[in-house]
Amino acid sequence: MTRELRPDPERCADLRADLQQAGYTADAVRTVWGPLADEAVGHGLHGPALAALASAAASPLVTLARLLFLGVPTPRASVDAALARTGAAGLAALGLATVDGDEVRPDALLRPQDYVDADGAGLWWIASDLDEAAVGGPLPTGHVLGVGGASLTLAGLQLPTRVGSVLDLGTGCGVQALRARRFADRVVATDVSERALAFTRLNALLNDVDGIETRLGSLFAPVAGELFDRVVSNPPFVITPRVDGVPAYEYRDAGFAGDDLVAAFVSGVGAVLQPGGTAQLLGNWEYRADADGLERVRGWIDASPVPLDAWIVERERLDPLAYAELWVRDGGTAPGTPGYARLIEAWLADFAARGVQGVGFGYLVLRRAASGTPTLRRFERVTGPVGSGIEGGLGAHLADALAAADALAGLDDGALADAVLTVSGDVTEARHHLPGAEAPSVIELRQGGGLARTIEVDPALAALVGASDGDLAVGALSDAIAQLLEVDATALRVDLLPRVRELVLTGFLRIV
Repeated sequence: MTRELRPDPERCADLRADLQQAGYTADAVRTVWGPLADEAVGHGLHGPALAALASAAASPLVTLARLLFLGVPTPRASVDAALARTGAAGLAALGLATVDGDEVRPDALLRPQDYVDADGAGLWWIASDLDEAAVGGPLPTGHVLGVGGASLTLAGLQLPTRVGSVLDLGTGCGVQALRARRFADRVVATDVSERALAFTRLNALLNDVDGIETRLGSLFAPVAGELFDRVVSNPPFVITPRVDGVPAYEYRDAGFAGDDLVAAFVSGVGAVLQPGGTAQLLGNWEYRADADGLERVRGWIDASPVPLDAWIVERERLDPLAYAELWVRDGGTAPGTPGYARLIEAWLADFAARGVQGVGFGYLVLRRAASGTPTLRRFERVTGPVGSGIEGGLGAHLADALAAADALAGLDDGALADAVLTVSGDVTEARHHLPGAEAPSVIELRQGGGLARTIEVDPALAALVGASDGDLAVGALSDAIAQLLEVDATALRVDLLPRVRELVLTGFLRIV
């Protein structure tokens, strides 16, 4: 039976002080059980970590790593010693554990989570439901997920620019709301799960973060009639068969058929955005026999009653079998266990009924067009590794790209030719020569940060980028390069200017 959470300001303050006193940080936990055990924990295997903790000298950190990180029952005396202010009774009062005689059984996980953003680095403690390893089997359908890969991805994508208000739709344990609050005056966090909202309130109190309001409800119903400067969402977008016997997990499945949830978000988000306000979310979209996945997303955006700018980045595409296997395993049903084959077959039958040939995953950045006319429409596939510093850097990269798009929208070709540019600090050039050849056969520009793009350029564009040092305007550089290459200056400008626009938008070049 799931224990009710009871977020209490004083008890959360005591617990925070205890965790600080114990040095319960992500680095400390990794150190106490070692790199191999830490990697195993990331794969849902707790045995190596438990063995390392059993051989380590007794300490509050060891006790908390066992009880709160791994979710293993622990002697009450050890818990009382590790949490001097809170004690086992305090954990029980918060709904995080059950005291059974001399033993404390965890009812939730409480893990340290490092973060990095434009304002610096820090640490949160994030409470969530017990995971598969702690439960010892398939998760209950009302499970509230902790911080996972998707959570970190969206947190890293959040724009690090100041705004007044943010809506976190489908908040889960509240990690996106915590992140958003660092750059917003107030945050409204919504979810269809009251337990998720309770975790959000508890995590806000535990981390001494105010200004987060929670509301119960689906999609935009809890905020009807309100406008926000920003919306962020890691919604329950997982495509799940609507048949008996297939669990519908609240944290990943909102009860919609196929990819209708993402379509509903796209069609409705403009109504809750201030003019110029931005929405960021993760999503899935289906590739069907008669429709490309990104083209289907384009159709959703075009159908929005509120005009939207859009930048859609597809990061991955899975075939139906790989997608089914991913999410069946995610629910705690492993290959070879009872029901695994039946669940896989249900997924495949559901896909076949709609002619689904693949499922795309990626990032959606939508913006309510401030002028009423969209100026940015970009749909692309970027499947390689992103640049370094995703947690702190990718959101900043997106913010810079949106600002560049706005600047470019106001520049015709003549104005762009008069602009002065510089090369971004993370850009390098690589030249590839055939053996014995004097001239390179391939010239590449490489981006160290952002989306880590690599693009092939010709000698003219390479020369323009190399000479963009904040001194001469684009047009003057183009004319000089035309003279050097002995080509028509007007024709070269016509060729270069669209490609310069692309380099500015994608962050290779910056307007001075």
